Amino acid sequence: AVVTALRISAELERSGDLAGHVAKLARRRFPEHAVPGELHATVLEMGHIAQRLMAKAADVIATRELETALELEGDDDVMDDLHRALFRRLLDDRWRHSVEDAVDVTLAGRFYERFADHAVAVAERVVYLVTGTHTGDLTEESGRR
Repeated sequence: AVVTALRISAELERSGDLAGHVAKLARRRFPEHAVPGELHATVLEMGHIAQRLMAKAADVIATRELETALELEGDDDVMDDLHRALFRRLLDDRWRHSVEDAVDVTLAGRFYERFADHAVAVAERVVYLVTGTHTGDLTEESGRR
């Protein structure tokens, strides 16, 4: 329990750092926007998903519900899809924004994607705490049945 708590606290600390990076990115470009207008909705959705995943991870810590913990990995797939969508836009021949804009979009996407990954990692650590088994082992077992 102590080792799991230490590892979870490291995941949460890193998530806080990533949230700080997003804030710094936005502040550095103020009063302009760090993300071009046509990508605002995508990055905003990434922020909402990151927030929901971490809230769900907090619930998993409090309740130790395995089903909810195991759902988080699948919930993260939406974030991964949005992250890939950002790259498709950046690599599109129609990209007409600056290199600085491309870097800012890349960083914002990466910060949110990693934030969500830390939420998943928190849930995986709770699964291990409750079952003594890693989540990959649980999904393999349930797939064999």
